[in-house]
Amino acid sequence: MLVIGDGMSDRPVEALGGKTPLMAAVKPNMDRLAREGTLGTAITCPKGFNPGTEVAVTVLMGYDPKLFFTGRGPLEALGRGVELKKSEIAWRCNLVTVTLADLMEDYSAGHITDAEAKELILMLDKRLGGEDIKFMPGVSYRHLMIWRGGSDEVKTFPPHNIVGMPFRPHMPTGRGEKKLAQLVDDSRILLEGHEINRARRAKGLRTANMIWPWSPGRFPKMPSIREKYGLAGGVISAVDIVKGIGTAAGLEVIRVPGATGYFDTNYTAKGEAAVKALKKSDFVVVHVEAPDEAGHEALTDEKIKSIGEIDEKVLGAILKAQPKLGDLSIMVMPDHATPIAVKGHVDDPVPFVIWRSNAIIASGAAGFDEDSAGSAPLRVEEGWKLMDSFILPAGQAPADASSVPSATPA
Repeated sequence: MLVIGDGMSDRPVEALGGKTPLMAAVKPNMDRLAREGTLGTAITCPKGFNPGTEVAVTVLMGYDPKLFFTGRGPLEALGRGVELKKSEIAWRCNLVTVTLADLMEDYSAGHITDAEAKELILMLDKRLGGEDIKFMPGVSYRHLMIWRGGSDEVKTFPPHNIVGMPFRPHMPTGRGEKKLAQLVDDSRILLEGHEINRARRAKGLRTANMIWPWSPGRFPKMPSIREKYGLAGGVISAVDIVKGIGTAAGLEVIRVPGATGYFDTNYTAKGEAAVKALKKSDFVVVHVEAPDEAGHEALTDEKIKSIGEIDEKVLGAILKAQPKLGDLSIMVMPDHATPIAVKGHVDDPVPFVIWRSNAIIASGAAGFDEDSAGSAPLRVEEGWKLMDSFILPAGQAPADASSVPSATPA
């Protein structure tokens, strides 16, 4: 079982007396695993890559991003069951809030509802789509743009990394940049006066008044978890990017009612689904987005609370069921850090713990947090190798996948 608390890691917060949210959270289960397991840190966002979930979860699943990462867009397309044709490029497409002064105010359009977002995206597809461009609705602010005949040779910036900054200097640059700029500007005209945004404005809510396309690419081709490790399994997540990585790795996407990718996600249902999946699968990934969203919004108390919810309702459910499940190995870690002070992702090393029910050890760790993990001697420089250590017996290597190309058009 791999339990991922998205963006759970942080830096010392002054309001917490120099503690991090992970240090301040009530998390007896994570702390128990740290005391009884192997603690360390790993680099999950290597230099040259955007420090985001699209790269970090690829790494956590055991894949070298230099070989297998092709962009966030195609992974999200996989997560939605979209099959790209040879000539198609998939883009992640956010609904965002920008100001009259051209500042990126909110990467999430006030965490717009699914229903509101769907109506806006379908309107854009009708007005701006055609033979070469298609917009596809997703969850809340997270959507997809398919560009037939487009290019993936484009430099883009994640919108959550430029909040409060002028967005014009961060527009996509490269092949097709003029068309992309026109789409962005046209979307702003169409969205600004839409009745949904008028209603949101009247309620004091942030509007979804522009699109932001980023991280384009083609379908990746990756060896499956079964091919690498001889395991079958599933992935539990509310967000398409993690579902897509799981799909690319040959895992079954397990749908959970009430999984929202926000603070109101159904933690209990995720824990129950994880236990159920472990009864029939060799390997299960559970991903919870909430700590990352709290980091982006600089909500310290919400981040602490979400960590506690993961500990109690997800990890707690798994540990409670362990005696009936038999021998069980659990790895708990963030995919990347999302510091409250930064309100964005950074490439800091992140803590991890590996616990095995049949090999309890006395690590001497005080608990599971950045300081305890940083004091441990184990540091994994190439984070994608951590999965090998977690799954394989000592000394055994995974199937050699170094010859697999990083991207193969469908």
